[in-house]
Amino acid sequence: MDPRVQDLQGKAERVTSSVLLRHLVDAYSEKAALRRRHEAVARVAGQYDVNNTYQYVIAREDEHLSWLASAILDLGGAVAGGGPPLDAPAVKGEAAVRGVVLEDAHALDAFVTAWRPRVAGFTHARHQRMIQVMLGEMLEQARLFHQAAAGRVDLLGRRTGGERTPGVVLPTRWVE
Repeated sequence: MDPRVQDLQGKAERVTSSVLLRHLVDAYSEKAALRRRHEAVARVAGQYDVNNTYQYVIAREDEHLSWLASAILDLGGAVAGGGPPLDAPAVKGEAAVRGVVLEDAHALDAFVTAWRPRVAGFTHARHQRMIQVMLGEMLEQARLFHQAAAGRVDLLGRRTGGERTPGVVLPTRWVE
């Protein structure tokens, strides 16, 4: 073993279970806020491919939140409620929606940038790897949002032929 590795390990701060719990609760809270924002933007992103991308991202965020909630409960913590839904951004026109999508891309990039160094200090390997996987998926989601903001519509795949689906997605689902 390289003797310098021990020097590095000696300088790293150990994360106690209470600190780990606080980190996981913080990650859950920040991730839930992003999810609420994406749900709000999905209500104004009428273009089918962009809206489908938001639906995909929201589904993955639900999974990430369930992972975090499970980890928090395993450490004896409690998971707070998700909070009220956010109002949809007041935007009109495709260019304005692209601006909002770009804001979401930057928010995902910022989350990853902020959390990578924090995760490096986790001593619990399973929770560390869980957040690393989550961060990797968030980078992919940010890439999709950057592409949507640039006007691309082949976000989740390319069609084999024919015209794109005409029309837009409705901002609300039917109510029974």
